[in-house]
Amino acid sequence: MDVLTIAYPAIDPVALRIGPLAVKWYGLAYVAGLLLGRFYVKALLRQGRLWPGEKPPFAPERVDDLLLFMTVGVLLGGRLGYVVFYQPRFFATHPLQMVAVWNGGMSFHGALLGSIAAMVVFAHRIGANLWSVMDLSAAATPMGLFFGRLANFINAELWGRPSTLPWAMVFPVPEAGDVPRHPSQLYEAFTEGIVLFAVLWWLTHRRNALSQPGLTAGAFLVGYGLARSFCELFREPDAGHLFTIGPFTAGIFYSIPMILAGVLIIRAVGRRVRSAADVQR
Repeated sequence: MDVLTIAYPAIDPVALRIGPLAVKWYGLAYVAGLLLGRFYVKALLRQGRLWPGEKPPFAPERVDDLLLFMTVGVLLGGRLGYVVFYQPRFFATHPLQMVAVWNGGMSFHGALLGSIAAMVVFAHRIGANLWSVMDLSAAATPMGLFFGRLANFINAELWGRPSTLPWAMVFPVPEAGDVPRHPSQLYEAFTEGIVLFAVLWWLTHRRNALSQPGLTAGAFLVGYGLARSFCELFREPDAGHLFTIGPFTAGIFYSIPMILAGVLIIRAVGRRVRSAADVQR
């Protein structure tokens, strides 16, 4: 190994073994993200000053229901997204492998679509403002992204492109080759997790974004799309994928609609606020 590279801190993907049961870090990452998101969403709902007319969209006691809907949406959407967006040829010839989630394979963009469907159903069932429900979920999502990317790093998956930078690492998997690579999972944990959470916190707590339904959700879509696209420039592309074109990757192409949708949502919120201000005058 080059003396300028950092040794990969090999960590057992299994966090805990209880007899025949193996608890993996990846599963714990999902649990940590969902539980922390639960506590954060409840905290936001209890701060009346953040909401229009100081009235939260629903009671904190309904957060557990939202969590259940979101869990189902994320798991189903994430798996189906991976099947359709990244490995359609493989699963077309191996359909039984679609349910083998223990072998890995989840797509964020699929999970996003699944979670949106879950939020639509939840908001309809309890009569809540859909945009406010989406704002709450968006504000908490970077927590799950942070832990998920750390789990990717521990699993030595989704590694980066070859690099000569001092912090490059040799990942202990045959597919990565014996070459130093960007630890792109950590780049994503920082940008999609820490940075994006900080930006959304500033919007919700300093710019009263939650009082403008849809603004936080729109900002999340733009922020995640930009962060993911930036990190994809350092991440090893999916070989043979239709959207792997030069430096561009499937992750970038799938993020473009997110960014455009976020911009349109933010603009619509701005027009709505200006219209309300004109009426008040």
